Amino acid sequence: MKPWDKIIPASDLERYALAGFGGSAPLGKKPALLIIDVQYRTVGTRPMPFEEAVKEFQTSCGEVAWKAIPNIAKLLSYFRENKLPVIYPYVAPKTVHDYGRLAEKSPGIMGVPQKGYDFVEEIAPRPEDLLLPKRHPSAFFGTPLVSYLVDLGVDTLIVTGCSTSGCVRGTVVDGFSYNFRVGVASDGVYDRSEVSHAVNLFDLASKYAEVALADELISKLATA
Repeated sequence: MKPWDKIIPASDLERYALAGFGGSAPLGKKPALLIIDVQYRTVGTRPMPFEEAVKEFQTSCGEVAWKAIPNIAKLLSYFRENKLPVIYPYVAPKTVHDYGRLAEKSPGIMGVPQKGYDFVEEIAPRPEDLLLPKRHPSAFFGTPLVSYLVDLGVDTLIVTGCSTSGCVRGTVVDGFSYNFRVGVASDGVYDRSEVSHAVNLFDLASKYAEVALADELISKLATA
């Protein structure tokens, strides 16, 4: 069952099929794992209902984030066992120079306590991993990510993290536009809105990426 099965009307599914969207594209042989913004600011320091979680960090997604952590951990274990690159695009602490359109649209993002920027312990980076601070949704915008990927010989991106409708989507679309193969772990990404999560996964699966469960992506990578 797909995350969008109960949300996208059958008529829309039929339209996309008639238009030729949603084909399956194989993953490549040189993947990198992207773990986007899995910091306490989006997860909270413990599993809590959304309404409680936002009292700790206004940017938290609540319990859905913690449900994604074990699936991200599965992918992380596979990549580390196979000595494949792991990259952490993450939100850097905001400074006065980061105000502007971001502060106007999402003022809660600007006042996150320092603890919120720490990586979640269960999937925290190791010294050999690549940390990539970013200040905008896409991990590609204003960062040297493409240069790193070219140097590593990467042909495929496996994307996890937060939020499905924001930084994950922006990164997937940009990665696809740079002609990388892209896989998205549907159970390893999360969003504060169930509808936005499902609709964006449907759209990404239709146009830009292979969207599958973490276990399915691992099987695809192992046989690529």
